[in-house]
Amino acid sequence: MLIAGFPSDATATNCWVVAPAAGEQCVVIDPGIGVGRRLDDIIAQHRLHPVAVLLTHGHFDHTFSVLPVCQARDVPAYIHPADRGQLSDPWSGVGMPPGTPLFGTLTFAEPDDVRELGDGDTVPLAGLDFGIRHSPGHSAGSVVFGLSSADDAVLFSGDLLFAGSIGRVDLPGGSMAEMEASLREVILPMDDATLVHPGHGPSTTIARERAANPYLQGLS
Repeated sequence: MLIAGFPSDATATNCWVVAPAAGEQCVVIDPGIGVGRRLDDIIAQHRLHPVAVLLTHGHFDHTFSVLPVCQARDVPAYIHPADRGQLSDPWSGVGMPPGTPLFGTLTFAEPDDVRELGDGDTVPLAGLDFGIRHSPGHSAGSVVFGLSSADDAVLFSGDLLFAGSIGRVDLPGGSMAEMEASLREVILPMDDATLVHPGHGPSTTIARERAANPYLQGLS
């Protein structure tokens, strides 16, 4: 399996590219601010063919480039319905007044093809099966994407779980109670060997976070 990731401009949001192997179809996860050139380089370097964009949630630092990425390649975007409105109204997700310039942009719109994700769904894309778990707390429509490979399982955790920390819960739609429930019900049951690729910061494992992440301590 091929997994390539890099941080976006300004907000260091991780954009991930996932494919069965070089030369195959691929999926783009969370194309944030200014990712276009590096994303194109990765796609060209590995001879990949994007078929969809997956969004862990609706905050603009994870969705900023979804429209140009989808429109340039005529591919759909997938998002949970509770966060879908933020594609055209990103201010609602971060508590800013509508019309405030966001990194030089004032106009936002959905891609032509937006598909909604549900808890427990399995979405087959690029020859891979992405398991969807609704995991509110950071936002109302946050999800994580699970992927079982030939080796250890992989999780794209968005802003639910970071190495040593978790996503903030003080933005509109955030909730510490829901965050704790998502950590308890979605993260803690996972196998220790699961490799976690988060929305910000370095990758980690469930075992490492179970042992050292202070926000997982005491949850059962």
